[in-house]
Amino acid sequence: MGTLFGAKLSPLTDVMLFGRWPEQIHALHHAPLHILYPDGHEEYVPLRATDNLYDADPIDIALILPKANKTTLAAEDAAQILKPDGVAITLQNGVGNLECIAEIVGPHRATLGVTMQGASTDNRAGFLRYGGRGLTYLATRPAIDAHIQEFAALLNTAGLATEVVNDVAGLVWGKLVVNASINPLTAILRVPNGALLESEWARQIMRESANEVATIAHTKGITLPHEDAATRAEEVAQRTATNYSSMLQDVLRGTPTEIEAISGAVMREGANLGIATPVNTWLYRLVKAIEETQAPHQQTTLPSLEKIG
Repeated sequence: MGTLFGAKLSPLTDVMLFGRWPEQIHALHHAPLHILYPDGHEEYVPLRATDNLYDADPIDIALILPKANKTTLAAEDAAQILKPDGVAITLQNGVGNLECIAEIVGPHRATLGVTMQGASTDNRAGFLRYGGRGLTYLATRPAIDAHIQEFAALLNTAGLATEVVNDVAGLVWGKLVVNASINPLTAILRVPNGALLESEWARQIMRESANEVATIAHTKGITLPHEDAATRAEEVAQRTATNYSSMLQDVLRGTPTEIEAISGAVMREGANLGIATPVNTWLYRLVKAIEETQAPHQQTTLPSLEKIG
């Protein structure tokens, strides 16, 4: 996702990708990024990339997009190069990322958003498969509004449709409804999203997981952007029927998943509120068991990806 946003923004502003995938950095040093779009057309975009913070000048915006288990490391890096009045923005899956980033860079320099963009590298350095378009929302407040409005304008000019809102809590939890009900189950069953609708058992698990998240959100006073959480999960599974969730991609690659920020977050929030989350608890346990027992260097090239995460 960082590569996608970087590629779209680089023709419009000064962009530096920072990460710790040596093969990717090497590839981008020697050739443009190769982007494959859903309709089959291709694009080649030159990008600057580094793993050395000293290569970057002080920055106005740090867009934080790694997997949730790398949030702390990314925030520590951002804190070193962010301008005093700069803003770190997380568009990651799950909940809890903003709090982690704010603790490191300072709450006055942190905000969050939600994106429905989708992209995957297929584990190939220098390559990006664009999974499809979707809205991005950025949360603002008076102290950072100038930076957020300017960044949103850049994203819109780059073709990444973006809206600025005062509160994205409902959108964050609305996305969590979908992520919690689809991602872990597809990772466990190793099936594309639409397969969950083909089994009544899988469909019931998906619906129950979505309803657990909705119950917590409502108890917290958060208004979700849809009337029925279970129906919303089914709609997204149908709309992305041929796609492989980001968590399934991680499992097939043998890399850590975002289960802590998704089902784990649902469990923790439920425990804090005295709300039982049996379905999310079992999904969490099963994915953790897969992480601990799967072949450590398993890799798979995937034909598609999830547009919602």
